[in-house]
Amino acid sequence: MTQAKLITVLKEPFQALRDKAFATLYFAQTISLLGDAFTWVGLALLSYQFGKGNSAVILASALTLRVIAFIIFSPFAGVLADRVDRKKILYITHFIRMGIICCLPFVNVEWQIYVLVFLLNVFNAFFTPTYKSIIPQVVDQKNYRQAIGLSIATFQLLGVLGPGLAGIIAVWFGARDIFFVDAASFILAGILILMLPAQQISRPVRLISKKPLSAWADVVKGAKLLFGNKLIRFALAIEFISAIAGAQILVNTIGHIKNGLLLGDKQYGWAMAAFGIGATVAAFVAGNLDKSKSRRASLIIGVLLLGLAITGANYVSYAVLLIFWLLAGLGQSLAEMPSETLIGEDIASDEQGKVFGSHFAFSHLWWVIAYPIAGFTGSHFPRNDFFYGGIISLGILVIAVLFTQKLNKQ
Repeated sequence: MTQAKLITVLKEPFQALRDKAFATLYFAQTISLLGDAFTWVGLALLSYQFGKGNSAVILASALTLRVIAFIIFSPFAGVLADRVDRKKILYITHFIRMGIICCLPFVNVEWQIYVLVFLLNVFNAFFTPTYKSIIPQVVDQKNYRQAIGLSIATFQLLGVLGPGLAGIIAVWFGARDIFFVDAASFILAGILILMLPAQQISRPVRLISKKPLSAWADVVKGAKLLFGNKLIRFALAIEFISAIAGAQILVNTIGHIKNGLLLGDKQYGWAMAAFGIGATVAAFVAGNLDKSKSRRASLIIGVLLLGLAITGANYVSYAVLLIFWLLAGLGQSLAEMPSETLIGEDIASDEQGKVFGSHFAFSHLWWVIAYPIAGFTGSHFPRNDFFYGGIISLGILVIAVLFTQKLNKQ
């Protein structure tokens, strides 16, 4: 590949930022996602303060409550985004989340963590599907695919890069004061949300029929469209496997660093940063690595890389663990990016609000299953937790590939 072509490939996802409304929306979401990373690193450190050796169970429980909120509320959020003023949904939910974040530094008993985490993510469940449903309305059709790709890449990227940066910042600010840094990021993102053109983003792509479906019927339709496409269905299966492996990293890395390797917060931050760097690289090259309609190669290679990386993590030095987490980050981006891209390409634009809401719910359902598994392996097998998580992930991958091959032959 020539230098000129390489520059063109790297610049292509950013073409959509020429649209002022999308650029404002994009940077608001980027700042918000970075703030979310501060939240979860702060919660990891706070869980360790409360639980010490039991921190994996506390963190897994908090994360499970997070995805339960997503599963319950996000399908209805996707439907709501097609029916009411979307700008109001964005800024109301955004500033309520900021208020909840400001309460976290003052928790002094374990149950308060669980209540605040659940409330925080009730409002997250309304914010994210609404954001995704706005993109088709603020971007020209010729830049729509680039906008979807950039949004997905950034979402995946900051989901894993953000914790690394937050981990490093936590070394300076501490487990509790990092939440105030998070609140400051919410203020910046909130200002951008208030700048969005309300008339441009408040109406759905197409007018709802004169006899609209009930909210529940819309939720069911979104799920049927999601699972009715075999390419998206396979991508969702790979996301489940990625969640099983990824939960091991998010829940058990801090315990392994502190209790297994006898290291500190700084080393934890660098480990998560390595994970994020791997995801960064994959997020911006994945589209050029696999241009097939199904993205099957990217999906399988990504989850295989992720599973293999965690399988040996218990038995290596800290330096090798950083390499493993770099590879794991690469794998997670390759495994999780294609599903939303496929929705953008294969689902009609006027149906995407409910389908994105349904995908958001089901993709987080996988984490409801994955977090307790990670908490169990971390508390019962602290010296072999990553190994067992990796074996489970790779075993499910073999089953998924064989099952889909059998269905394709029928």
